[in-house]
Amino acid sequence: MRLSDSLKLAFHAIRAQRLRSALTLLGIAVGIAAVILLTSIGEGIHRYVLAEFSQFGTNIIGVHPGKVKTGGAALSGLPSSARPLTLDDTAALARLPHVVAVTPIVFGNAEVNANGRLRRVSVYGVGPDMLVVFKGRVLGGQFLPADAMGNARNLVVLGPKLKQELFGAENALGAKLGIGGLQFRVIGVLAPKGQFLGIDLDDTAFIPAARALELFNRASLNEIDVAVVDGVPAAMVEAEIKSTLATRHGREDFTLLSQEEMLSTLSSILDVLTMAVGALGGISLLVGAVGIVTIMTIAVTERTGEIGLMVALGARRRTILGLFLGEAVALSAIGGLAGLLLGFGIIAVIRLTVPALPVQTPFYFVVLAEALAIGIGLAAGVLPARHAARLDPVAALRTE
Repeated sequence: MRLSDSLKLAFHAIRAQRLRSALTLLGIAVGIAAVILLTSIGEGIHRYVLAEFSQFGTNIIGVHPGKVKTGGAALSGLPSSARPLTLDDTAALARLPHVVAVTPIVFGNAEVNANGRLRRVSVYGVGPDMLVVFKGRVLGGQFLPADAMGNARNLVVLGPKLKQELFGAENALGAKLGIGGLQFRVIGVLAPKGQFLGIDLDDTAFIPAARALELFNRASLNEIDVAVVDGVPAAMVEAEIKSTLATRHGREDFTLLSQEEMLSTLSSILDVLTMAVGALGGISLLVGAVGIVTIMTIAVTERTGEIGLMVALGARRRTILGLFLGEAVALSAIGGLAGLLLGFGIIAVIRLTVPALPVQTPFYFVVLAEALAIGIGLAAGVLPARHAARLDPVAALRTE
């Protein structure tokens, strides 16, 4: 039997029982729509989170005080022999090959007052190359000068939101500003950066790291961030950092964390999350599979006489098997297409009503969803089709 004839018979059988076929298609369509919707949301969140972490670059290595060992972190509150990270350590790392820029980081919260207004915000002590490391830019004025690493002056650069809250539309450059009892002079305003994991990066103040150590009464930097030349393996630079700091400290009492490693780990976790969410949606496809098994079993029972006649006229067993499998696959394929249309319709509504929710549907998701629908139809139709192919023609004809 020709393929075109098989397809015609399959679609004729589907049209002959429109209501029953429609209900079966609905089961597959709802399942595929759930899969495409949930995986699209999962993929959208995946891309959004990676983009959030990548906005500062992917070639950053963070150096943190204290050594993290297998078996758990050190208990807080206990004495530690780890040497603090210092500004001299930062200067030493800046001289390494394959290093673009280095910035120390000291952070905390402090009251900021200026122009008769008072706010409590995050204050970051950084170096003059902070914008190079984290890919930022100045909107007005300038960033911290080169002397911010050593004999630092009391200078401050404001985030755009903090500037607006304290000075409004006025020019803030050159104005005096109090931070935790120390007086600073505003020399610049940064361009908007937005929020990062719930932290408003625009509602911040940036001062020299040396002044932040004094302000927060600390002996150690919170971390040192190193920007590496693009294309250079992070592992090679990590080895150079370890060698330099171990020589200065006498032992390896620090921890390195590369942005590349973090993004790779995060991507793997998000991939698993996307697959898990898609699998939850796939549970609804089981309902569609049961529907196909049911309708095909009923079809075999109703068409027993037709099957007996076809076998008596010389139709091969595999032809009968192919006819019923084709009908099951046709049902699932049409249901899959309907599910894709339904899923894309829901996604369009989400994008209009909840634009903040990231939803992404790669093309291969569409192909995989349709292939999944066809595969389910094929698997669900095997048993009824085999039963039809094994019917005894004489017994089948007697049912007429």
